[in-house]
Amino acid sequence: MQHRALLLENIHPGAVKNLEAAGFEVETRKGALDEDELIAALDGVHVLGIRSKTEVTRRVLASSDSLLAVGAFSIGTNQIDLAAAAERGVVAFNAPFSNTRSVVELAIAEIISLTRRMTERDKSLHAGVWEKSATGSHEVRGRTLGIIGYGNIGSQLSVLAENLGMSVVFYDLQERLALGNARRAETLEELLAASDIVTLHVDGRSGNAGLFGAEHFAAMRPGAIFLNLSRGFVVDVEALRDNIVSGHLAGAAIDVFPTEPKKAGEQFDSPLRGLPNVILTPHVGGSTEEAQENIGQFVSKKLRDYITTGSTMLSVNLPNLQLEQTGVAGRIALLHRNVPGVLARVNQIFADHGANIEGQMLATKGDLGYVVTDISDVTERGSSKFLMEMETTVRLRINDQFERPEFPPGPAAK
Repeated sequence: MQHRALLLENIHPGAVKNLEAAGFEVETRKGALDEDELIAALDGVHVLGIRSKTEVTRRVLASSDSLLAVGAFSIGTNQIDLAAAAERGVVAFNAPFSNTRSVVELAIAEIISLTRRMTERDKSLHAGVWEKSATGSHEVRGRTLGIIGYGNIGSQLSVLAENLGMSVVFYDLQERLALGNARRAETLEELLAASDIVTLHVDGRSGNAGLFGAEHFAAMRPGAIFLNLSRGFVVDVEALRDNIVSGHLAGAAIDVFPTEPKKAGEQFDSPLRGLPNVILTPHVGGSTEEAQENIGQFVSKKLRDYITTGSTMLSVNLPNLQLEQTGVAGRIALLHRNVPGVLARVNQIFADHGANIEGQMLATKGDLGYVVTDISDVTERGSSKFLMEMETTVRLRINDQFERPEFPPGPAAK
């Protein structure tokens, strides 16, 4: 069976090469698709690749019977309904580390640019005005950087900022190991009071919506600088504008916005346009050639491995499992509701049909379980019919063939 892949939003050509080398038929499109367009495009598609603009909703998933896997060629996965995907046995992968360095370097560049007021100097010279002055310009050495969100990006930014001579304080809801001389703030208010520069590096979970608003800008030091390279919906941009216009904040750099155009060249509007010492970039934190190549390689290989071997390692919505290839006749991968007794029943079915188990691994995550079994002579034993009839079955894979029962077989597949 030849599997079909649809890659949207200018995903790196390296991803196409990896999938084609594995025998996939690959279609690429430059822009994002809306919900109805995506449903139409997914007819007969097994693997979908997207970036940040295409939304894979519950309706899309319910309308796409052939879809097996979704790859988010980005860090964030909030554009995918992960719960709905899991319920239908559709695996989702992302690239949690591949563009970390690119985002960090952009943050460093913007911190220096804003602290030196380079945006205003640049604008004056382009207007033909020579304004040589040290007023309002500072070194970053000796200044305090406050990092909200100390994950992969925040922690690496912390290390580079210290190398520039900055002090670092961070705030995170999870317990994080402080790197170098970074200090953990016990509260967000403590961080804001201590920081000359505040930068957001939080994820796209719904609970972060409206995370940073008027009261937080008011709590920042007069003359401080603000950066958001995480998610557009976490910041009140009107409140940010008010604090720039009033002079309370000395500058800002914003790479993500509550509403963003779907395609290059489309009109962009924001209350932040035209403000002095404000850097606006079109969601390019991870948009370097190096990062895009790394993301393309990483995610496409995860998609390939799932289709060819059943590996779910680093999946964001299914149990993580990778069973070493044993070279036996067949591999059976069963995604099922996580209830007691499933594995025993599966193995009894194999035993009843004379199938010898050569290797097996089970993993669970929430309401789902995933068991991969290598057995001898998989095509001759006839156990698949009985596995499909189990009321706990969500999706069954035999070698490269995927099947699933009519939905809903139970709470895990609605």
